[in-house]
Amino acid sequence: MFTTRPELLGTHGMVASTHWLASATGMALLEAGGNAFDAAVAAGLVLQVVEPHLNGPGGEVPIIAAPAGGDVVVVNGQGPAPAAASIAHYRDLGLDLVPGTGLLAACVPGAFDAWMRLLAEFGTKPLADVIGPAIGYAEHGFPVVPQMSGTIASVQELFLTEWTTSARTWLPDGVPAPGTRFCNPDLAGTYRRILDEAQAAGRDRDVQIKAARNAFYQGFVAEAIARFVGSAEVMDTSGRRHRGLLEGDDLAAYEAALEPPVSLDYHGHTVCKTGPWGQGPVFLQQLALLDGFDLAAMDPSGPEFVHTVLECAKLAFADREAWYGDPRFADVPLAELLSAGYATQRRRLVGDRASLELRPGAPGGRDPVLPPPRLPGTDAGNAASGAGEPTVSRVGETGGDTCHVDVADASGNLVAATPSGGWLQSSPTIPGLGFCLGTRAQMFWLTEGLPNSLAGGKRPRTTLTPSVALRDGEPYLAFGTPGGDTQDQWSLTFFLRHVHHGMNLQAAIDAPMFHTSHFPNSFYPRESSPGAVVVEGRLPAKTVTALRARGHRVTVDGDWTLGRLCAAGRDPRRGLLKAGANPRGMQGYAVGR
Repeated sequence: MFTTRPELLGTHGMVASTHWLASATGMALLEAGGNAFDAAVAAGLVLQVVEPHLNGPGGEVPIIAAPAGGDVVVVNGQGPAPAAASIAHYRDLGLDLVPGTGLLAACVPGAFDAWMRLLAEFGTKPLADVIGPAIGYAEHGFPVVPQMSGTIASVQELFLTEWTTSARTWLPDGVPAPGTRFCNPDLAGTYRRILDEAQAAGRDRDVQIKAARNAFYQGFVAEAIARFVGSAEVMDTSGRRHRGLLEGDDLAAYEAALEPPVSLDYHGHTVCKTGPWGQGPVFLQQLALLDGFDLAAMDPSGPEFVHTVLECAKLAFADREAWYGDPRFADVPLAELLSAGYATQRRRLVGDRASLELRPGAPGGRDPVLPPPRLPGTDAGNAASGAGEPTVSRVGETGGDTCHVDVADASGNLVAATPSGGWLQSSPTIPGLGFCLGTRAQMFWLTEGLPNSLAGGKRPRTTLTPSVALRDGEPYLAFGTPGGDTQDQWSLTFFLRHVHHGMNLQAAIDAPMFHTSHFPNSFYPRESSPGAVVVEGRLPAKTVTALRARGHRVTVDGDWTLGRLCAAGRDPRRGLLKAGANPRGMQGYAVGR
């Protein structure tokens, strides 16, 4: 029921990403003598240009860096809410949710500083080498992918009637057709000016990187953002026009933090994820629960495997809703949530029938608090163009929503990154910059007393969640996928099939995928669908029948619709590097030599 194509193998370097130009760019940096971190930064900046409907400079990126012989480090590229943001302010505007588009949903753009921080701390190449390809594609053009064309078409009327600065950027000659060449001269000019100011600061590499960061967060980029946000009233998913709250001081105070990962040992692997300011630990909670089942004895496309994985996901994601948030503001009982004793206690809730309840646990005896339920149809604005990660629907339509890139080099370095936000459909293009702000603040709740309640300076609990696995203490595998709430479901299934069923990276990516939307969605309008499961059409019919008999509310989607996984890693036993990329959508590529 799945392909058995071999994974890509090489000895010098491997790059896997959700766009072929990013993979090619990263490989070019490796061939020019750069390391995995140089390649990841170059690929990440190119993704901002060639997949503008999936990420941009106004968005965010969590990165996990695993240097050979060193400690794994998380680069926290999730910017916080503006200092002026408060629940009271949004309530006074008559809102019970943060809008899914527009300026009220903007956080501090974290992506650019995160990429620069990775380059400064772990890279070797000068700024010009890693930013040059992005400038070239923005200035001279790149081929439009179908999803980009479709996204622009879906918001064309909004651009022409409301977001006119976006119309000037994305509709200069109407909706760009797939395959045509598209240029973004304003974005090219922004990055070229950043590079010019960096090089004018001196010849030293570190001085140039610092100057680039200053140009973005304290210089002309920050000034343009603050000027636009301070003067524009923007239509958003509430159906009304609002001013934003982001100010120059918010940008000037920002720095992407370096943090230790949260990790869990599982069947000979140490899996590293972000902290609970993202959903990363939910991957580890699922592993802890699943460790009590004999997954290797189960058919990886059979009903017992799928049911067990789904029921453990429901329990872990219920804890995400009740306990996860920015640990600078919320007391997250992470050690207890990941403990073996807690997993044993929670595992007893997994039965033969599908649960239709949201059942968070009580770590340390603490009572969980959940956000208010919002069932489908709760909000009339839930179909508004540009809201959320717009091409990931409840039924699993995944034309794209985010990006991912993994790199492995011959020295043993690994890096995984999941850039997102600042989509061209997020909010109006900022005049002169060629990009817009993100909308990650829509992930906050406007309810007091929750770990993920809105507060000024607080980071929203992001869905972005790259993964790195160590084996014998050494970097082994970097992997991840776009997909909002499904990221830590699709990537988990990939990992389980690789670890327990011996599938190579490509076979594990290709195998039929599934997920649940049982819990509250992280994006506007925050709906949940109790018991809902989406599976690819290639999953055996007998599995679907058995799942329905157990009470799962199954929707069968297309054969190749769920997931945009990619992975890169090392096979030290054979002295080789390896990679695989998603065939769904025909955009993901793995390259190497």
